[in-house]
Amino acid sequence: MCFVVAPFPGFVELVGSEADGALFFAGSIGFTTAAALQFLETLNADPGPGSRRHHLRLFAVEPRRIDWWSSAVQLVGTLLFNVSTWSALQTSLSTTQVHRRVWAPDAFGSICFLVASYLAYIEVCGAPACRPRRSLPRWIATVNLLGSVAFGASAISSYVLPATGNELDVRITNITTAAGALCFLVGAVMLLPEGAASSHAPAPPSPTLDDAPTATAA
Repeated sequence: MCFVVAPFPGFVELVGSEADGALFFAGSIGFTTAAALQFLETLNADPGPGSRRHHLRLFAVEPRRIDWWSSAVQLVGTLLFNVSTWSALQTSLSTTQVHRRVWAPDAFGSICFLVASYLAYIEVCGAPACRPRRSLPRWIATVNLLGSVAFGASAISSYVLPATGNELDVRITNITTAAGALCFLVGAVMLLPEGAASSHAPAPPSPTLDDAPTATAA
């Protein structure tokens, strides 16, 4: 919601740039909190049928699991958004400092989101591409992937031109930021019934990179 509301020009005029920047930063904290919880959930997922973990794991490296890569890369992306939104609160930065402390973390964070969303999409689809159909997990993965694409477009259009000190296209930046955030909001709301359904179903074994097929599903 923070990233949906904050990009609107009318909102900036209403509350001022400092409050608007603070709202972006608050939204990034929400992103990081959710990503950290998802990472912990991934680490502590039941390893397979008939077995359960008996202690809480706070960190583990499991590079053969697609869901581990997705949640880990997403967490890194949210931390980069923390850096970019916090740095954007500094109003006295030069163009070079803006590129280094605001735009660069934002661009790399967007790349992380895109990679994480696509890995999650592959995990749910079981293939590089598939139709959402009536599967709720597929719809969630698709909506989140679209949100990451929009965030990537926002990062590109927010590049600050050295000659003028202005962003490449502020209007596109605001539109794609709000659109991407709206996708993430929709995906989060869709998680509620999906999570309720999953809580009543037996947990499948954790997927690995070896399990990912290369054929495209119909």
